[in-house]
Parts: sequence; structure tokens; C-alpha cells
Amino acid sequence: MYKTTTLAAAMLAASFGLAATTAMASDGPHPIKPEYTVPAPQDVAYPGTLKLSVDATDLAHRIFDVHETVPVKSGAVTLLFPEWIPGHHSPTGPIDKLAGLTIHAAGKRLEWERDPGNVYAFHVNVPEGVSTLDLHFQFLSPQSRSQGRVVMTPEMLNLQWNDVALYPAGYYGRDIQIQPSVTLPEGFKFATALEVAGHHGNTVQFKPIDFENLVDSPMFAGKYYKRIDLDPGAKTPVHLNVFADQAKDLKVTPEQIKAHRKLVQQMYKMYGAHHYNHYDFLLALSDKMSGIGLEHHRSSENGSSPGYFTDWKKSWLGRDLLAHEFNHSWDGKYRRPAGLWTANFNEIKRDHGLWVYEGFTQYSGYVMATRAGLWDKKQALEMAAFVGARYDKGRPGLSWRTIWDTTNDPTIAQRAPLPYRNYQMSEDYYSGGQLIWLAADAKIRDLTHNKRNLNDFARAFFGMHNGAWDINTYTFDDVVNTLNGVVKYDWASFLNNRLKGHVNLSKAFADEGWKLVYNDTPSPAVKAIEARRHYADLTYSLGISPNGKGHMGDVLWNSPAFKAGLAPSMTIVAVNGADYSPERLTDAVKAAKDDKASITLLVKSFDQYKTVQIDYHGGLKYPHLERIKGKPDYLSQVLKPL
Repeated sequence: MYKTTTLAAAMLAASFGLAATTAMASDGPHPIKPEYTVPAPQDVAYPGTLKLSVDATDLAHRIFDVHETVPVKSGAVTLLFPEWIPGHHSPTGPIDKLAGLTIHAAGKRLEWERDPGNVYAFHVNVPEGVSTLDLHFQFLSPQSRSQGRVVMTPEMLNLQWNDVALYPAGYYGRDIQIQPSVTLPEGFKFATALEVAGHHGNTVQFKPIDFENLVDSPMFAGKYYKRIDLDPGAKTPVHLNVFADQAKDLKVTPEQIKAHRKLVQQMYKMYGAHHYNHYDFLLALSDKMSGIGLEHHRSSENGSSPGYFTDWKKSWLGRDLLAHEFNHSWDGKYRRPAGLWTANFNEIKRDHGLWVYEGFTQYSGYVMATRAGLWDKKQALEMAAFVGARYDKGRPGLSWRTIWDTTNDPTIAQRAPLPYRNYQMSEDYYSGGQLIWLAADAKIRDLTHNKRNLNDFARAFFGMHNGAWDINTYTFDDVVNTLNGVVKYDWASFLNNRLKGHVNLSKAFADEGWKLVYNDTPSPAVKAIEARRHYADLTYSLGISPNGKGHMGDVLWNSPAFKAGLAPSMTIVAVNGADYSPERLTDAVKAAKDDKASITLLVKSFDQYKTVQIDYHGGLKYPHLERIKGKPDYLSQVLKPL
């Protein structure tokens, strides 16, 4: 690290066409202050209430315009843009979309400086006699999905408060009071867990709330809206708030409402308690606004296709989403891994507890969707087989990585596309964790002669303190101790063997009385997934799943395709001398089962074409579950409504 004098620095900057290291204020330049630091959060009440006003009417430009007032004292003040967003488990706060930030006090503009080591922190010197800072900035929401989630369309919007607020450093988020308001486009209706204080035209003012829970209370708003009571007459209301691109997509049948109401009751029956004073599902049915599944304590953000209700038979694939996000009110929001709770949104989170936070919720999402009737049993078994095959044959990365290590992936990869994802793995604590908890259920049933099961653990671990919606943290030892309270066993070794070992997690199905088999008939689950992702699933035959244009996306490590020289970057142009199509490639795999000739592919890599021969004659292979004769059928009991 080199040091220079002020004059030398100015000369060096000039030689490169740069400005000298001063920042201009309205009353002249002031030097950059290298002594700025970001204060550590303290658990003391912030003096005063912040006020936040968001104008969400500029749908054409997709811009949220923000005014904020922050009570302050004179001296150095640091304002933070939320970095670690709950539910993302990673430092992905969209700081790149904050623009136009100006700060005024007593009618004069104050210059701010971004912290050179922490781009989410903004430093400002507050003059003597100033008690309030007036902030103005814009959040430039994505214009296309290549820039991030599209959250504004002509018909609806998704306002996440962490995108439109700065907050003072040095305090716990729960100790900062803030009064939010939002101005909505003409004719837009809204839903949020926040409580309304009043209306003035299209502006809605909400009751003051602490900053931690403000961020945890997003809003959906739109032209076409329906609100459905999911627990009529209950002291603790639960509502499904549906927003759609078109009014026709809001047509809901009594049978569909019944299944969603049953979801609420099945959750209550499993846990015996709830952790909110009211709950609002926010559901967007849109081809325009980006999809989402994000949990909150008293609400959840959910995105699905426009045909969620109107094309009910075909939309079943994603109907575990609401069950998954609802479960998070218990698992992740109320009971939270100790490393995932931080004092504010700019402290580093430690994600090792995600195998419970997300893994148990992934398990519960499948189970509760089935118990509620959002899936039927056959659909649940087909989806379970699809997951099981991944850890039976589709995750060669488990030879070198562990499920425990994948809990670091939100920070490592931040959900970016990966080459050879099956070998690198990514966030496998979801589905891998799901199978670990399925194995735990089987072990409890086996040890207690089927007198106890994972429902007993769920009630003991997540179901205390009915109505509380604070945060109740836990450690690995707490999980082990609760399992031991259900039935004594070496649970630490049981869990660590699966979390930190290199085992075939799909064996959990055998413990539940079922086995994975592969044949040449794709299940309805495989067909539905192929249709959604627009590809041909040949993962367990050739080792590829090319889409309609021949792009492979991934190639299974050491599969026949991999050994023949195929790579994810290549595009299939022709199959056995004829133009490529997913159907033609599938037919070629079928034909090769009885033919000694290799499958011949013409592929394009960069600007070059080459012929690849795949010597594979095993036929099509798709996963299914079959009962194991002579073993108890625990899995059917897991899926049975309580």
C-alpha cells in the first residue's frame, strides 16, 4: 500500500484525468475523512422515529421514488442500505439499483461519502444544530429479468421495504422505529402484514413499526385483486391475497378454497401453535412480474403462473409453494438458527443451520401440500421420486462435498448459473435436507414401533408459545436434544453422518418402506417439469437435459454424454444426421437400446462444429417409487392428513 502527500495525490490524480480527493458541498469542498467507521449495532432505543414515504406510481419507468426523514444528532452519522436480506441468506441487497441520493438538513445540502470498504454504508457529517436529515433517492427496479426480479408491471407491483430505505448504523434493527407510507397508482389495491393508520387519496400511511419487522412486511399491489378468508371466524385471521395480470385469472372454485383452508388447519394440527397475530399470503399470478417464494413472519411473497386457479389440473407442480413459505413462519422466522439472526441487516449471517431452516421446510412443503389436498398422494410420490433420484444418481458432487458445506452456497454462488452444477452442487441443503428429515421420521418410527414420528419433533421444536412472533434461536445441540426428547438415540451421529458425510440420501425411502426404480416411462411429474423448463429430461440415460433449441445447460459428471465429450456450453444441432428436436433425441435413445450403433450428435461449440458419438444402449430411465414388500409403509402415513 502506497502513501502520498496531498499535493502528490492531486498531481497523480490529474495525470490520470481524475479529480483530487475532495468532495464538493454547497458551501465549498471538504476533505475525505479516512477515519470514518461503521458503528457496531447496540441494543438501545434509537432516539426518534424515522419517516419513510415511497411513491410507487411511476409504472412506466418502474421507479420507486423515496423520501425519508431521519432524526439525528450533530457529528458523524452512517446510514446503511440493507445488505443481508432475510430469506436470501446472502449479501444480495440490490445496492446497484439505488440512485439519486441527496441529503439535506435545515434547507442545505450535505455531501455524503460511501465507505470504501463497505459499499452499503454512507457517511455524512451533521452540522451543529441539525436534528433531522431529509433523504431523497430512487430505487431503479429491473427493466428486464436479466437485471434482477421484475417488480413493477402495468398491472401490479411488489414493494420490498429493504429496497427503499436507509437506516442508521449503530443500532439493532428492532430498536429503530419507522413510520412508512406509500402512494400507489390509481385504482391499485394492496395487501401487506403492516397495519394501516390512515388513507389520503392514493397514499396509505401505516402504523409505526420497528425496522426489522418493516423489512419483514412487504407489499403486493395491483389492479386485479381478490382476498380470500382462509380461516373464517378465527381470532387470528389468515387471508390469501391474490393479484393477477387479468381479472379472469381470479376465478376460484370452492374446492380450491377448501384445499387452501385445509393447509392452514393441517399446519395447526402439526404444530399446535402459530407465530403471528394475523397472516397474509401474497400471491401474484403473472407472466410479467418475476416469480418469487420468500418467507416472512406474518406474510409470504409467492409468484405463480396466471393459470394457478383457472388451469388447476396442469398447475399442480408448483402448489407446494404456499405450503413451503407458510411453514417458514414456524421454521426460519420464529425458530431461527442462531447464526442466521443478526442485530441488523448489515451484519454477516452464518448459514449452517439452513439444513433445518430450509431442509425441514422443504420436507414440510411436500408433506403439507399433500395433507391439504393441493397435491394428491400419487403426485407427491412422483415428486419425491424425482428428488430421490437426484441423490441416488444425479449428485456426483456428493463424492467431494457435503450437504453441510452447501449451506455456504448463498454466499459462494448467490444463485448464479454454474457450470456442472450437479458436480459443484448448489444449495443442496434444500432437497438433501428434505431427505435427511425423511430418514429421521423413519428412524423415530422404527425406534418407537411407529408410536411416535417427526410430527412429535415438529410440535416440540416449533410449536411453543402460541401467538408469539418474536425470534427464538437454536443451535445444533438444541435440535439433537429435542429429537432425544422424542426418542433416545445417537442423533448427533445420525445427523452428522448425513450432513457431513458422503452417503446416498435416497436410502431414506427404503427406511420409509419404498424403493427407487427406473424405467422408460416418464412420470407425470417428469412430464410437468419438462413442460415447465422446456427440456427433455435424459439425466439418467445420456446425462443431459437439452431444451428445444439444443442447449444442454448441464451435463451429468461422468455420464455417457460427459465421457463422449459433451459440455454444458455446447448446442446440439443434429441427431443421427437429422435436425435436432427433443423428441428426435428421445427417440434415438429408445432406438439405441436395441441397436449396437452409437447415437451420433452434431454439436456446436463456439464457432466450431463437431460430431460426437455416444455409445449408450441402456434406454430411457425415469425415476419412480415402488413399495418394498414386507416393510411397513411409513411414507403413506407421513402423507396422510392429520
